[in-house]
Amino acid sequence: MFIWAMFQQYFPHDLRRHFEKYSHRLMKFFYPYIQITVPEYGRDHFMRNEVYTAIETYLSSNTAVQAKRLKADTAKNNQSLVLTIDDHEEVEDEFKGVKLWWASSTITARNQTFPFYGQPDEKRYYRLTFHKKHRDLITKEYLSHVLREGKAINVRTRQRKLYTNNGSMWSHVVFDHPATFHTLAMEADKKREIIEDLVSFSKAEDFYARIGKAWKRGYLLYGPPGTGKSTMIAAMANLLEYDVYDLELTAVKDNTELRKLLIQTSSKSIIVIEDIDCSLDLTGQRKTKKENEAAEEEEKDPIKKQAKVGDSDQGKTSKVTLSGLLNFIDGLWSACKGERLIVFTTNYMEKLDPALIRRGRMDKHIELSYCSFESFKVLARNYLELDSHHLFDTIERLLGESRVTPADVAEHLMPKTSVADAETSLKSLVQALEMAKEEAMLKAKEEAKEKESSAREED
Repeated sequence: MFIWAMFQQYFPHDLRRHFEKYSHRLMKFFYPYIQITVPEYGRDHFMRNEVYTAIETYLSSNTAVQAKRLKADTAKNNQSLVLTIDDHEEVEDEFKGVKLWWASSTITARNQTFPFYGQPDEKRYYRLTFHKKHRDLITKEYLSHVLREGKAINVRTRQRKLYTNNGSMWSHVVFDHPATFHTLAMEADKKREIIEDLVSFSKAEDFYARIGKAWKRGYLLYGPPGTGKSTMIAAMANLLEYDVYDLELTAVKDNTELRKLLIQTSSKSIIVIEDIDCSLDLTGQRKTKKENEAAEEEEKDPIKKQAKVGDSDQGKTSKVTLSGLLNFIDGLWSACKGERLIVFTTNYMEKLDPALIRRGRMDKHIELSYCSFESFKVLARNYLELDSHHLFDTIERLLGESRVTPADVAEHLMPKTSVADAETSLKSLVQALEMAKEEAMLKAKEEAKEKESSAREED
């Protein structure tokens, strides 16, 4: 130990490097084992190595029972513990009769870095050791097997998350929304069509690779407020077991920041922009010639120009453009991760720029409209546990004569007191539907009068 310390301290660096080089070559003749090291982070220390994560999951499931020192973490829904091997612990694995060894180690970094995971002054890695005569078996078959198994286990046991953005960073909570397609107030045929489309997409990796397209799909959910657009997104996420990224465009500074957020999203996820018709000034039609001429006149007028600058300073600070959003949806960067859905919601589809919602960007348009009788029956089964009632015929007639949203119907079916029963809730709904019918008739009469008066003025 004394001689080695003197060697490290006083031996010239260049000579020491040559000594280590040739000593390693000499060891190859006597040491029959090969070692493969998998670091926790890549060279940029920015994103965690997915291979490292897959190996960690594989070892926790298959070999952690051998280790004497373990680390414990919470599993899915915080109902159990996941055990992984502790630092500087070694376990044995076997593949097709070949024995090999995994070791978990840490080293202290000379230059301090600040990754998103782990301690900034430590570098963790896994080291795989095996006999050199099994090199082809391990590198070509075993490592691929470990990655497949690790990713499959991670999908089954992971906690799904709901993300939101603050600038160019994502933060998350556990996603635990109870919505499913079974409880969604929608016609059965339409529901079945959407489920088949989603399941087909989730199994279409080879198809997308064959046709040369990024493995992603866009959905546009449109309809009046209260028709279940957000609930639909939760049901989609639960069906496919995807994470949800709720993107707030007004919090994104510019197109570059938007691209950074896209890179940080994971596979098996849904990227959501809700009420996109209200998000920034990028959803309307392109300016006409008259609008451009009016803008030029404002630029020439110093008073109007100063007022415009003041309004912009007090208003939105985001510089995300329509072009940047289009590149986010289907540009080159959109292919950086596979198996993703991009979902837009809007109350006013006609306000959106056609380039934003064309096929290829928003591949499937789903209208969520006012409550139909079939949707009402789903709500009655959910809220009142009823499949039939003598008031159902009256409700069916009134639903055909009025326009109410599923949210309005659900509010009347919700028990308001501990002694409320199904009869009371249904009668409340009937009264609300009759009022909505009267309001619709009055509105139609007023519109007819306005049309007559305008026609007389034109004459």
